[in-house]
Amino acid sequence: MMKLNNKYYILRHGEAKSNVENIVSCWPEKFKNPLTENGKEKIKEAAGQLKNKNINLIFSSDLLRTKETAEIAGKILGVKVKFDKRLREIGFGTFNSKPADDFENYFHNFSDLKDRIKNGAPKGENYKDVSKRVFDFLREINKKYKGKNILIVSHQAPIILLRAKIRDAAILSNIKELGKVFAEKRVTKGELIELN
Repeated sequence: MMKLNNKYYILRHGEAKSNVENIVSCWPEKFKNPLTENGKEKIKEAAGQLKNKNINLIFSSDLLRTKETAEIAGKILGVKVKFDKRLREIGFGTFNSKPADDFENYFHNFSDLKDRIKNGAPKGENYKDVSKRVFDFLREINKKYKGKNILIVSHQAPIILLRAKIRDAAILSNIKELGKVFAEKRVTKGELIELN
């Protein structure tokens, strides 16, 4: 288990156009995908919960919906945002900008979760890819900073995988445990989580 040198808070982006229209969106962004008014309001509420937490740093995915989320939080907290592409949503490959149901149905053909760990969508990422890049990011900032309060703004899959990896470094080799992680309550849009 990794020793965390800072206090980490994780915030999933607020509701975006893609969520309302039930479309998956990753990098490269194929359409303008801003936060909805509802999404902006939820983020203002979440950021308000952090006002007394003395946030020193904010890191965010550079996709539009997370950029807007982080910038709202940054304005409320008086902290400049640093963007990092390692915090991006899972690469949906050929399903990028397509209906979310098409993406999910593609994986129903696989026998179990083991397939999603090793196999992503065509030209996309698998869970191992995402886990590696978000954990590389965390390792790097955890080494660089000590005693800070850090807000990380990202997407559902990276957040779930990062949280799981912190709890169990070998999580991707333990299918049963990873299955439990994904069966747990999902991270809702605009939800704020204390990592440690």
